Amino acid sequence: MNTTVMSPLTVTPLDFIPDFKNATLVPFNETACENWKEIHHLVFHVANICFAVGLVIPTTLNLHMILLRGLLTIGCALFIIWATLYRCALDIMIWNSVFLVVNLLHFIYLVYKRRPIKIEKELSSLYKRMFEPLHVPPELFQRLTGQFCNIQTLKTGQAYAAEDKTSVDDRLSVLLKGKMKVSYRGHFLHNIYPCAFIDSPEFRSTQMNRGEKFQVTIIADDNCKFLCWSRERLTYFLESEPFLYEIFKYLIGKDITNKLYSLNDPTLNDKTSKKIDRQPSLCSQLSVMQMRNSIASTSDSEDGLQMFLRGTSSASSLLTGPAEHLP
Repeated sequence: MNTTVMSPLTVTPLDFIPDFKNATLVPFNETACENWKEIHHLVFHVANICFAVGLVIPTTLNLHMILLRGLLTIGCALFIIWATLYRCALDIMIWNSVFLVVNLLHFIYLVYKRRPIKIEKELSSLYKRMFEPLHVPPELFQRLTGQFCNIQTLKTGQAYAAEDKTSVDDRLSVLLKGKMKVSYRGHFLHNIYPCAFIDSPEFRSTQMNRGEKFQVTIIADDNCKFLCWSRERLTYFLESEPFLYEIFKYLIGKDITNKLYSLNDPTLNDKTSKKIDRQPSLCSQLSVMQMRNSIASTSDSEDGLQMFLRGTSSASSLLTGPAEHLP
């Protein structure tokens, strides 16, 4: 019996040219679009418009992420309405429900982050005068003043620090209300007004040397209220916040400069002090603590005070020039 074997390979002659003109297009599947269906409902198109607008919002816009998430949330909600009422497509409704929940949670979180931070009334003037001009965010200021610090009061005549008795290692304070008087052995040196550090020279000088005592006496000249930080905990906090650490370095240096100026001008009042605050710190690295100690190192307090004032006259001349032309 003869058996015919069919070869699966088909040999094409070299001179064969396929006829593309008479070829018939065969669809990839039976669902290929032959007739386009009617346009979907208006809700479908509005949802896509929300997506398109949300994606083209420029990133330079301050609220672009909130607007993006809000429009995506609206678009997903419209898609759910369209899939439920006009398309009856369960899968489309389920997927857009998931996207709706995700975008809604992002939207709520972003709005929460943009909420206005309420600063205590007692601290609002401190923030506006010292920290807001340096672009410190309200939430960062709230963290700074909401931990490891408290507001304390002194009545007229009570001492904040006594020379050669009070340690300078414990605290750093800013005067919020009232006026304080700084003196050495009964000799008046300068006043301290609101929104000024009380012990900035001591804070700067004791960053390297511990265990020192105040060389001056600081007494409340009025009923005073001040914000007091724990020095050790404040130091740890500033180490974790580099931006705020630099802000504190600048503010303390500027405060030391103002105290240097007021040492040569005891009549300096709070209004003039605010004008000096607008000027850049010329002596931010100059420690008034060393100047105060120069007085303390002299046996005769009168001679020491005169020697100190002569020694700082050159620094005062640098400050007096710009201060005289303040608006």
